[in-house]
Formats: sequence, C-alpha cells, structure tokens
Amino acid sequence: MLSKTIETAINAQINAELWSAYLYLSMAHNFEADGKSGIANWFKVQFKEEQAHAEIFMNYVNSRGGRVLLQPIEAVETEWATPLDAFKATLTHEQKVTSLINNLYALAESEHDYATREMLNWFVAEQVEEEDNAQQLIDKFTLIGNDGMGIYMLDQELAARTYTVPSPLAAGE
Repeated sequence: MLSKTIETAINAQINAELWSAYLYLSMAHNFEADGKSGIANWFKVQFKEEQAHAEIFMNYVNSRGGRVLLQPIEAVETEWATPLDAFKATLTHEQKVTSLINNLYALAESEHDYATREMLNWFVAEQVEEEDNAQQLIDKFTLIGNDGMGIYMLDQELAARTYTVPSPLAAGE
C-alpha cells in the first residue's frame, strides 16, 4: 500500500507527465503548420511517450491500492520560431522532469518505499535517454543553422521515428 505522501507525489507526477504530453502535442502542431511534418512526427511520438509515462504511473498507483486523482492541465506554449528553439525548450523541460523524478526517488527512499523506488529506476534511465535525445537534436540543428537543405534532410530523418510501447506497459499487455 502506498503512503498518502507517495500517492500525492505520484499524482502530481501524473499531472506533470500529462502536461508534458500536451506540450509535445502543441509543438507537433506548431511544426505541422509550418510544413515540417518530420519534426511534427518526432513531437507526436514524444506526445505518445509522455501519455504512456502517465499511464505507467497510474497503473502503479492502482496496483498499490492508491487512488489516481487527475487534476487540470495548465496551458502550454503554442509557438516556437525554429526547430532549434523547440528542442532547446524540450531539453530544459526534460531536465525539469528529471528533477521531479529524482525528487520522487528521494521521497521513496526517505519513506523506505522500496517498491516505488524500484519502479522509478525505469524512469531514471528513461530521463537520461530523453535528455540525450534532445541534446543530440540541438547539436544537429545548431550545426545546420539556417541551411534549408539541412533542415529538410533532418526533417526527413525525424519523419522515420516510430512509437514503441515502453517496457513497463508492454509487460502488462
């Protein structure tokens, strides 16, 4: 059974994951409107991943006898001037999420909730990957600069990204 403190903290994380999904959906449609469908695709996949992260947390709360309490999702930005701006915002956001996950981990440790700590190990590793992916794209867009052909080629590369069900959800299906 989850303590009320852990349950409340995970519910806050669920809201943060859903907000992240909403942010990435906004980014996707920003670039869809600009004719950059590959970049839009990358953010649509990111949107699905964040929804899945929220689902993992919800499943966990339910499996531990807690109650999922969904809260309103705050508004997100709706415009980014360039892909580089969006990926810089993505990295900053993912660093914030990493901090939230680390805080949850520390809370689980302080409460001697080893099951929650174990569940969070997947998220700790996931955040390393999320930050690395964003940084790699920042590096690529920085290298390309305003070169239209380079942006076109990277847009084509990002169009190939596909969604993969995260292992904690795949195991439950």
